[in-house]
Amino acid sequence: MPDRDFSASRNRQTAIVSALRQSRIFGGLSEDDMLRVADCCVLKALAKDGMLFREGERAAGFYVIQVGAIKVFRLTPDGREQIIHVFRAPESFAETVLATKENYPANAVALDAAQVVLVRKDGFLELLEERPRLALLMLESMSAHLKQLVTSLQNLKGRQIEGRLAGWLLQQEVALEDGVPVVRLGLSKKVLAGQMGVTSETLSRTLGRLRDEGILRVERECVYLLDAKRLRAFAEGGM
Repeated sequence: MPDRDFSASRNRQTAIVSALRQSRIFGGLSEDDMLRVADCCVLKALAKDGMLFREGERAAGFYVIQVGAIKVFRLTPDGREQIIHVFRAPESFAETVLATKENYPANAVALDAAQVVLVRKDGFLELLEERPRLALLMLESMSAHLKQLVTSLQNLKGRQIEGRLAGWLLQQEVALEDGVPVVRLGLSKKVLAGQMGVTSETLSRTLGRLRDEGILRVERECVYLLDAKRLRAFAEGGM
């Protein structure tokens, strides 16, 4: 039994280190520093739609996604979801709780089966005191997330839905099928609509308009970008 427990512990540590190495925050650490960070971590598995944390819940730490996608959102007074961002492996999120928050400022739920690494707040703060370089990496990551949030707010306030959708599509990873750029959504249209700040019906109508104008084609979870030039014009507010 002790050997089995030791093996399971080693396997967990290996999985944690592997996830941390993929993240922007920890990717450049030495082996010694990486193992020190791993000692502050816990693996958490989530089923589809599993709640990771709720708004107002006491913050245990921040997270690095190993597998899957996590939707971070708040509820409006009338009960609608206001999606802040959808994070995917190997992104990290909720780092702000280290310095400014005792409680989580939003909700987080798994969009599909997911596994995340919880970097526990108490142990990691002690490590930051010993390793100032880690603090600089955290600031870089939080700055990147703030930029994403500001961009999202600008999109919601200053652009029509066509521009928001076009901008989002152009920011995604693109594959080629028979020479045609294609974006694989990787999330439901309901979630995408939430990111755009509109209803599912409004998103569907917008996709329909862009399809009718020959700008894109939608097949299940794939969006084919048939006229990238016009799509870019929408994203830049020129149409």
